[in-house]
Amino acid sequence: MIDKPFLICIAGFAAGVIARSFFNFGFSFAIFFLIISTAIYLSGKITLTSTSGGGQAIVALFIFAASLGMLRFDLSELHKNDSILDSHLDRRTTVIGTVVDEPDERESSVRLTVKLDSLVDNGAPTSVSAKTLVVADLYPKFKYGDRLEIMGLLDKPKNFADEGGKIFDYQSYLAKEGIYYQITRPKVKLLSSEEGNFIVEALFNFKQAFLKNVSATIPEPDASLLGGLVVGAKQSLGQNLLDDFRKAGVIHIVVLSGYNITIVADAVIKFFGFLPGYLGQAFGALSIVLFAIMTGGSATVVRASIMALLVVLARTTGRRYNITRALLLAGFFMVLQNPKILVFDSSFQLSFMSTVALIYVSPIIEKYFLFVTEKWGLRSVVTATLATQIFVLPMLLYKMGELSIVALPVNLLILLVIPATMLFGFLAGFVGFISTVLAFPFAFVAYGLLEYELAVVEFFSHLPFAIIAVKSFPFWFAVLVYFFYFTIYLRLRPKITRQQI
Repeated sequence: MIDKPFLICIAGFAAGVIARSFFNFGFSFAIFFLIISTAIYLSGKITLTSTSGGGQAIVALFIFAASLGMLRFDLSELHKNDSILDSHLDRRTTVIGTVVDEPDERESSVRLTVKLDSLVDNGAPTSVSAKTLVVADLYPKFKYGDRLEIMGLLDKPKNFADEGGKIFDYQSYLAKEGIYYQITRPKVKLLSSEEGNFIVEALFNFKQAFLKNVSATIPEPDASLLGGLVVGAKQSLGQNLLDDFRKAGVIHIVVLSGYNITIVADAVIKFFGFLPGYLGQAFGALSIVLFAIMTGGSATVVRASIMALLVVLARTTGRRYNITRALLLAGFFMVLQNPKILVFDSSFQLSFMSTVALIYVSPIIEKYFLFVTEKWGLRSVVTATLATQIFVLPMLLYKMGELSIVALPVNLLILLVIPATMLFGFLAGFVGFISTVLAFPFAFVAYGLLEYELAVVEFFSHLPFAIIAVKSFPFWFAVLVYFFYFTIYLRLRPKITRQQI
């Protein structure tokens, strides 16, 4: 059971962040409501559990938490603009900075996240501070920690319309990563290397060596797909293949998903289980953290990693693990660190909604699929897939404007073999550090599984009815659908609860 103050604080903080995401109230507004909420609470001399005035205490606590949420968002906006860089917008400019994230390779370009520290004007460097997206040529290759001199047109990201005509809020999409400037196709000169965090650099170097081992034994595009599945590699599969995955409703497997992280975390915890006492738990937790950093720390990865760490913490302290509390805590920590992801990061939203579906919707659906065998975990895969597909559908229609008719069968056919694909793919890459010859048997099995997955995607994505475009699916209608889901859940939940008890 989750206590009331915890839920009120989480809900209030989230509400404050959401409100501030759309409206700029200013610092004074949030501080004013902090004072008001405190006064409301103290004036009544009440508690949340009191029979009289409990409602007043709830309102006060909610407003207090919402005010903190607004303040946290305001703090994230402090370094939104750099006055010196703003004065050089739409001009060819020379800037100097360091690559602070793993390069994101596309078909014909690479995207570099660069932390600028200097602007060169008339030969004289001026100190600046801002993250910038640099869209550069694929060659020469650059990596994390490289210090670069960049000469090109400096501007700010602009929103654009997608193929369906929907306006994509590109500015907010980049802003959630602290990126407010961009330079496209500049001249780039390497000044020095190894300027980043040495731990992060070592992890990225290991990742690249692992991917090199995979490429030595598995051909493309299978190798790139495996790299995304196992270590979250940012390597392009090609636009045509990505479109096939999108049409088939399995674009989420192209990158490291929460499902994949859960598999890895469970394996890590079991692997270190032989160590005595707290030592095994400590090594398990450290491995999960390092793996999350190595894979790039996307929203889905961070969410799943935090929940896995909470499992380790519960085992270490002997406390009962509450998955709902763990999910809320993971969300709170992530939004506290970066409040912009709550509204502007679709992967964050879909990851949490999928987890909610697994926790609450899947048990309700499962009783209708008792005819499905439990062998190989087939029933769990069926119910989990159906639950997540149903629950995230309104959000996908609102965000993407597309409905994949074949998503359910494709997910069922593919998810069953994902754990085996990851296992043999990992063994192929890891054994490759010892000998390429010894890695071939594992690579052969992984290649067969990857070819099967690609064949399933290709077949279903090319069916004439594979995908339907939904031109208009407004936000209010999505909310209405979720309200309908909630009413159904309230009707079915007592039956399920009694059975489980």
